[in-house]
Amino acid sequence: MTSRYPPEGRLLHTPENEAACADAGGLRRAMEAGTILEGVAQLCDEAHNLLVSVGPFTGVIPREEAALGVAEGTTREIAILSRVGKPVCFTVETLEEAGGALRPRLSRRRAQRAALDAMLAQLRPGQIIPARVTHLEPFGAFVDIGCGVPSLIGIENISISRIPHPDQRFRVGQDVYAAVLDLDRRLERVYLTHRELLGTWAENAARFLPGMTVPGVVRGIKEYGAFVELTPNLSGLAERKAGLAEGERVSVYIKAILPQRMKIKLLAIDTLPPLDSPPPLEYFLTSGSIEKWKYAPEGCVKVGAETVFS
Repeated sequence: MTSRYPPEGRLLHTPENEAACADAGGLRRAMEAGTILEGVAQLCDEAHNLLVSVGPFTGVIPREEAALGVAEGTTREIAILSRVGKPVCFTVETLEEAGGALRPRLSRRRAQRAALDAMLAQLRPGQIIPARVTHLEPFGAFVDIGCGVPSLIGIENISISRIPHPDQRFRVGQDVYAAVLDLDRRLERVYLTHRELLGTWAENAARFLPGMTVPGVVRGIKEYGAFVELTPNLSGLAERKAGLAEGERVSVYIKAILPQRMKIKLLAIDTLPPLDSPPPLEYFLTSGSIEKWKYAPEGCVKVGAETVFS
C-alpha cells in the first residue's frame, strides 16, 4: 500500500513516471487508468493555481484541486504556496488544448484522497511506514506519509532522549520511518510515533563497552552531574564538570555500563565542535509491525518507557 502512495518526490524520477509524462499518449493512458504521477510545481499564480512541469508540457492544478481541504476551507493557502519548486503528485483529469499547446488539467486533491482512503482502510497500529519530513515546529515534526498527506510526530515521540526542538533529530526533506500509533477514521487522521524504531536500551548499549571514549551531546545538567546523549535512545550520567552547557557536544569516557539499573557512568573529557546538521539516524526496525515495545532490559529494577499498539 505504501509503495503505491509514497511521499511526494519519490515517484518523480522513476522510469514509469518519466515514461507516462513524456507524451500525450502516456498522459492519456495515465488519465484512463487513474495513475498517480508527479511533476514539479513551477509557480503559483495570483489565483493560487499551480503550474506544474509534466515532461514537455505545463499542467494546471486549480486551487480547489491543489490539496485536500482547500475547497472546504479546512486547509490553509500555505499548503498550496509552499509547493512551488517542489514535486507534487497528481492524477490527470483532462487533456486540453490552449494556444495550440497541450495543457493537462491535474488534481493533487484526488491523488491525496485515494492515498488517505487506502491508509485509513489498511493501516493498523504498530505498522511501520516510510515518511518524509516536510517542516518542523517546536512541538513536533510534520511528515508526508503518502502523496502529500500530512501527519505529525510529536516531539515527545521522536526519541527517548529529550530534545529542545525536532531540528536536533530531523531536517526538512529527510526520509524517515515511523510507526502508526493510532488512527481516527472519523477525523481522517493518522497518528505516528518514532522512538520505538530507534532501539531499546539494551540494543543501543550493545554498541558501547567500558573503556571507550565516544562523542555525545549534553541534554541536561543537574547538581549531581550532566546527562549526555550517546544515541537518540541512550543517555548516560557524567560527573559534574565546570563549563558544560546543554546542547554542547562533548567526548566522554565510559566508566561502567549497568543493565540491571539501566545506567551508564561517564566522565566528560573535552568539548567538541558543533555539527552542521543532525547525525544520520540508525533504525533497528524499518518494516513490519510492532505489537508491544519495552525500552528497559529484562531484569532491570527501573521502569522504562513502554508502548502497546492496539
